[in-house]
Amino acid sequence: MNEFISNMRADIDKTAQNVVQLLKNKKLRVSTAESCTGGLLSGAFTGVAGSSQVFELGICAYANKIKEQFLGVSAETLENSGAVSAQCACEMALGIREAAKADIGISVTGIAGPDGGTFEKPVGTVFFACVYGNKCNVLHIRANSEHGREFIRFEAVRQALILMLNTLI
Repeated sequence: MNEFISNMRADIDKTAQNVVQLLKNKKLRVSTAESCTGGLLSGAFTGVAGSSQVFELGICAYANKIKEQFLGVSAETLENSGAVSAQCACEMALGIREAAKADIGISVTGIAGPDGGTFEKPVGTVFFACVYGNKCNVLHIRANSEHGREFIRFEAVRQALILMLNTLI
């Protein structure tokens, strides 16, 4: 692992610790729905000692049928907006929050590459959603695909944690 990725992981670990502490302080529980990060966001939470007090459930939903069956993403959303969209991210976050009976649902869906990108949604396109209360806060990034798949996935985890902090503060 190169030094750049090592530094990125250290930043993720520190941010995850801050999020877990904030969740503990607010007595809130979170669940994750992930696609392009493949469980890395759940891993960031569970890598923090004491995270069992705040982490409920994580689902890695790569396939659209899993997004529909387990997270309640509508077929209409998948057909009209696509799996990599703000609408899908919101439905994933809402679905995981409801499935786990958690206070917060957070989701990540995107294209980590190196294949799968299109002109409209190139590799590095990632959508995030954090559902808390009656709000669905959405974030959209285009991570630099020149750094590769690993960078995109770690950057997505980092951005998801920052979105959570911004939602809760």
